[in-house]
Amino acid sequence: MKQLLTFTLTLLLLTACKTQQKEDIVQQNFDFAARQLTLAMIEVENALAEDTTAARRMLFSPRSLTHDGKLILVASRDWTSGFFPGSLWFMYEYTRDKKWEAAARKFTAPIEREKTNGVTHDMGFKVYCSFGNGFRLTNDPEYKDILLESAYTLITRFNPITRAIRSWDHSTAKWGNPVIIDNMMNLELLFWAFQESGDSTFYNIAVNHAITTMKNHFRPDFGTYHVVDFNPTTGEVIARHTHQGYAHESTWSRGQAWALYGYTMCYRETEKPEFLELAKNIANFIFTHSNLPEDLIPYWDFDAPEIPNEPRDVSAATITASALYELSTFGTEKSVQYKKWADTIIENLTNSYRAPEGEYRGFLLTQSTGAAPSNLEVSVPLSYADYYFLEALLRKKELEEI
Repeated sequence: MKQLLTFTLTLLLLTACKTQQKEDIVQQNFDFAARQLTLAMIEVENALAEDTTAARRMLFSPRSLTHDGKLILVASRDWTSGFFPGSLWFMYEYTRDKKWEAAARKFTAPIEREKTNGVTHDMGFKVYCSFGNGFRLTNDPEYKDILLESAYTLITRFNPITRAIRSWDHSTAKWGNPVIIDNMMNLELLFWAFQESGDSTFYNIAVNHAITTMKNHFRPDFGTYHVVDFNPTTGEVIARHTHQGYAHESTWSRGQAWALYGYTMCYRETEKPEFLELAKNIANFIFTHSNLPEDLIPYWDFDAPEIPNEPRDVSAATITASALYELSTFGTEKSVQYKKWADTIIENLTNSYRAPEGEYRGFLLTQSTGAAPSNLEVSVPLSYADYYFLEALLRKKELEEI
């Protein structure tokens, strides 16, 4: 009897320790992030001091590292400029320490000039990830005004014939009216603007864009095309291409992640069942694919030719994890599985893909891939991988506190 009691107590203690370890993964990562992001801000100051032209070029936001370890800073016009300030806002959200609010405000401020920049579709990435998080956490009325003006600027790119927001203005010899799967991520700004302003134009444009993308960017197996080019005067599809994936008919991993996140968010904002069904099918594609590694951190393209000797894309994994935590809240038959997959991704990122503390100029994660076909940002840290990692951790924390 005494032996049985001892065994039972030991089992309970082991179970408690295991549970505590799982609970602590959020705190461990935010403690780590606090130290790394503090280093990152120092590295930004050092880089600006060393490069006298950087300030004149309005560089301020860390994007990545060169392969020899130098910090890459970008100006507000770069599509990634909002992710570093967004990460600082997440630090403030987790800690409620005013020093993180001050830091976030400092790195958010330079992005204000983008509110009237109508030559890009990336308004959500730049402005919503920075000012959007800031407004959510502080209710600053100036931030609200900036966000609304940004949303009005974004909808100038909507084509009522294609029923989609035009993505790029470059490469006109290749595409006439390109719409990329990434553009789904900018719709959250429009849904927010509808809620804040009551102007249904925002809602209608966002929903039309999502429906157009749903009809044209997916194969029968729910793999995604990266770029769909439309005839701007007839609305007909001219071509389905890739720009950052392996081939036109391959599935670029981060594009698939953008799609999962985008349609999960669209269901939250509209409660349209077709968006939830699509999100579930996108997730099914990812997690039943024969080329998804056992640790659930995907290769940069699901059809890359040299798998398993291909670079991973940690950014695709962090976006997917964040989306899965939200998808798990909608009470589907796989809700428990969605959270388990997200937890597995977070655990594996923590154990195998985190930057060594005090290194990588303050980035949190390694082994992301930006654009492998162009040999651009391959197996490097990327600011948006860090951003969605922290967002995923916050979503995990919120779920587990319910």
